[in-house]
Amino acid sequence: MTLIDDIRSYQPFNEQEEVDRQVIVRQMESDPCVFDRDSLAHMACSIWTVDPTASQTLLVYHNIYNSWSWIGGHADGERDLARVALRELQEETGVVGARLVTSCGPGGIFSLEVLTVDGHEKCGTYVGSHLHLNVTYLAVASPDEPLRVKPDENSGVRWVPLEDAIALSTEPWIRDRIYRKLIDKLALVDLALLS
Repeated sequence: MTLIDDIRSYQPFNEQEEVDRQVIVRQMESDPCVFDRDSLAHMACSIWTVDPTASQTLLVYHNIYNSWSWIGGHADGERDLARVALRELQEETGVVGARLVTSCGPGGIFSLEVLTVDGHEKCGTYVGSHLHLNVTYLAVASPDEPLRVKPDENSGVRWVPLEDAIALSTEPWIRDRIYRKLIDKLALVDLALLS
């Protein structure tokens, strides 16, 4: 199956996911450049990374958003977003031994979101406001793995108790709508799948 088929088959967890799934599918059907940053609304991915007990998650201090944040990035032409998510995890945190939990949904999709990105400076260049059509994957990693920052993107990497992801975020919509949802969804995952 292709990514769009997986997204069409995905069972939304709540109203936000249902609405956003429809937006993502419409954009994928109508925009041949949806996997490239040149599109105003383009594909991106995130990876919600937890320890084997599902009591901690891995966060980075995101330089652009000035907030502790999940890990993710742009498709940049790549259509295998699960592979992109794992690559972003390694690049942004140094974690190399993570494993995707592929049983959470079609194609291993754990969550769907349309994320607004305000205009900002990156590497001295202005990037205009745009939308991320975001596919989130769930990964398990050991908190014993060495961590490192990626200075052009983040200035901190650390494991935190799940609820601290909400407390540490300075982005109200992400905190209340996305991180809360991811924590609630994680409670429904069979812990045996994480070990």
